[in-house]
Amino acid sequence: MVAGPRSGRILPVTQVVRQTTRDLRRHNRAALLSSLYLRGPVSRLELVAESGLSAATVTNVVSELIADGVVAEAGSVESDGGRPRTLLAVRPGFGHVVGVDVSETHVEVGLFDCALGTLGTVRHPLVGTRLDPEEVAGLVRTGIAEVLEGGDPDVVFGVGIGVPGAVRDGGIVHAPTLGWRGVDFAELIHPHIQAPLHLDNRARTLGQAETWRGAGRGAERAIVALLGVGVGAAVATAGRSHPGITTSEWGHTVVKAAGAACRCGSHGCLEAYVGTEAVVRHYAARVGKEPVIGDESDVELAHIVAEAQGGGPAADVLAETGEYLGIGIASLINLLSPDRVVLSGSAGAIMGQAILPAVRDAVERHALDYLAERTEVVLGRLGPEAVALGAATLPIAQLLANGGRIG
Repeated sequence: MVAGPRSGRILPVTQVVRQTTRDLRRHNRAALLSSLYLRGPVSRLELVAESGLSAATVTNVVSELIADGVVAEAGSVESDGGRPRTLLAVRPGFGHVVGVDVSETHVEVGLFDCALGTLGTVRHPLVGTRLDPEEVAGLVRTGIAEVLEGGDPDVVFGVGIGVPGAVRDGGIVHAPTLGWRGVDFAELIHPHIQAPLHLDNRARTLGQAETWRGAGRGAERAIVALLGVGVGAAVATAGRSHPGITTSEWGHTVVKAAGAACRCGSHGCLEAYVGTEAVVRHYAARVGKEPVIGDESDVELAHIVAEAQGGGPAADVLAETGEYLGIGIASLINLLSPDRVVLSGSAGAIMGQAILPAVRDAVERHALDYLAERTEVVLGRLGPEAVALGAATLPIAQLLANGGRIG
């Protein structure tokens, strides 16, 4: 007889052994599924090398995952001198997830398969700077209903929501840019959906998506810059199963003393030069017109990028944007020594290609040589729905942690 781990009551040795065996099986299942999901398609032999588990254990767990419909064989590759090795991958049709991007200017909702393939997206604009949480929640609920229209809601095993702020206690949102303080946003959504709900900071979810499926994949330490209306950053550190993701208020580091006013109340913040609306305002000031602010600011930013090809004020503004962004990235490189920096988010998708040379040049001039030379600055690969896809990684992460078991 032994004492139970929490209650202190005496448990039979056989019960303890059963619990230990069950916990070990659950742990092995979660570890192998996570490795397969993040590194796949991979062979059983590669899973043995990656996990350190025995070939027999890997074979048994993989057989369970295939029997449960989570994993499927996905072709084969030639091996050195032996039979071709069968590859394994998570089966996209195992289930669907919903990802929701709540930004300062819009709500975007995407439906994704289990491998994060995009099945459909909808977008609703937001108007104003102090947004009513119930109205935003209503758009989220509407968007979810729209992407699921005509489908089977029972195949959705989770909904993830990324918000521009901190999330505490499972769903309490503190988002100064939306005018929210202690808003129980989860409670406004959860009673209206069938699937489990997950909320997190949108920069963190984007960082997770880029390191899982985008330009940060394979990096030992990647910094994923969320360039949108605001500016954020996620730092992803490679782990055996999941990359560790942390976020920072990078957009509110000062890059110019007594510089342009920032919406946080300070002056000279990176966000005041690099955010979508900041670029639009700087351009409008140069050409003497009213800035296009709100959900249409992305369209105006695309116009500026197109006009910059002919030089003039648009080209000057983008050059300045690239310079300040490069200064901000150089500071991150000096502090954190990443091997990769990824420019992602809606603004990154629109202007990234145009400003990348200026960004790299500024990084080279402002970062320490020995750190800059081992850091590559690249563009994100996930497209315009990157943040919504990032939100969809939240229920996927829970699925992996559960070893492919829903609930």
